Amino acid sequence: MRQRNTVVRAVHDIGTAIWFGGALMGAVGLNGASSEVSDRRERTRVANAGWNRWTPVNAVGIAMNIIGSFGLLAANKGRVAAQRGVAANSVAKGIVTGAALAATAYSRKLGAELDRAGDVPAEGGVKPDEDTPLEIARAQRRLRVMQWVVPGLTGALVVLTSLHGEQQRPGEVVRGVVRGAFSR
Repeated sequence: MRQRNTVVRAVHDIGTAIWFGGALMGAVGLNGASSEVSDRRERTRVANAGWNRWTPVNAVGIAMNIIGSFGLLAANKGRVAAQRGVAANSVAKGIVTGAALAATAYSRKLGAELDRAGDVPAEGGVKPDEDTPLEIARAQRRLRVMQWVVPGLTGALVVLTSLHGEQQRPGEVVRGVVRGAFSR
């Protein structure tokens, strides 16, 4: 329990930061700024060009998060088994990570649909206008929702990771182990 896992923790935390920060910046900055492109037929293409450049970096961040998660789980398996609340938080993190992965993949699929469409008239990267083709408008409306789902879920991962950190305080470890021992 006293062993330090700085490298694996850093890999996990940096990966989570990349995933969360990129999704949030994309929703606020990139998708928002696409509405400023003067030619409304280029707005989705410009937004997709940005997302296409970000995708490899995001993939590295996601991989870092997952590798770090497994490393931390292995390093803390004793605490997960013995300390009350740690297993539940670990399960919650796994579920939220799965949901974030699914939301990210679905968002990428929708983005690829927009990318394949090329230049289409639109109000913005995720905002159709009256001249946007029906299928593209449908994908944009879905992506407009998903752009907030991914940072919401990855933000929840940041919160759950913070809870794991709090659970490692010496007093919390002692309380959690004692409670765990008496609740069986």
